[in-house]
Amino acid sequence: MPRFNKLLSLPLLLAATGVPAFAADEGVATKARALFHVGPLPVTNSMVTSWTVALVFIIAVRLAIRKPKLIPSRGQAMVEHLVEGVRNLISPIVGSKVAPHAFPLLVTLFTFILIQNWSGLFPGVGTVYVQSHATGEWMEFVRPAHADMNGTFALAAVAFIGWFYFIMRYAGPAFVLKDIFGNKANKKETPAIIYYPLFVIFFGAGLIEIISIIFRPISLSFRLYGNIFGGENLMHAMSGIEKWGLPAPFYFLELLIGFVQAFVFMLLVSVYIGLICNHGDGHHDEPGHDEHKETAH
Repeated sequence: MPRFNKLLSLPLLLAATGVPAFAADEGVATKARALFHVGPLPVTNSMVTSWTVALVFIIAVRLAIRKPKLIPSRGQAMVEHLVEGVRNLISPIVGSKVAPHAFPLLVTLFTFILIQNWSGLFPGVGTVYVQSHATGEWMEFVRPAHADMNGTFALAAVAFIGWFYFIMRYAGPAFVLKDIFGNKANKKETPAIIYYPLFVIFFGAGLIEIISIIFRPISLSFRLYGNIFGGENLMHAMSGIEKWGLPAPFYFLELLIGFVQAFVFMLLVSVYIGLICNHGDGHHDEPGHDEHKETAH
């Protein structure tokens, strides 16, 4: 019998006001469990939660906006305020030249991460369990998307690919290499005996910067995963102690943490893009402009 059909026949344990006692004792599993397979590819509980929450959010936004109007409805106004707020925030960071192009990626990252973080507080998420026929162990049927390291690393990989595209498209390979490995000293104000040895120092600093860039997706994914996974374990523990009342303050804490983590993720990606792409909006800030200006005079 296919695994998916077996899972449909498994008994479900529902705990609307808290997690089961055995789950509270053991905490959240460190990795997501496969619910079924599509060919050789496993479809985990966190993936199903992620898809479901994203689909519900898309439908809700479409219903809220419907057909955009000149005088916005309440739902349309909420969406417009979110979009305008994110755009006003990132524009000074990434630069006005890159902002219109980077905005869709950044606002999507913020919104997607926010709703997935908050989805762990919905009734049934993390409290619906199934028992495996193969091992006899209980596992979460609905698991928050970002309590899975695979999900957070996928987000970091998408952000890193976007970052690479923007710096290559709007700064260029030559400028990127110069920004990382180039001599930052002013040749006219620095004695030659000091200026030329600085090439070696800045090249070494560039190698360290490359290592830092490589570790950016790792830090992004671990930060998000650690906070959401830790929050899930905290909620399990509090619900195991007392299902009524005790978990309530921690719900508000998780709401705050979910927002902060989505905001920090988007802000860091914006900063990574802006560090190379944002060098002023006028030509006076472009590399080599001063030299061309003096030559022309």
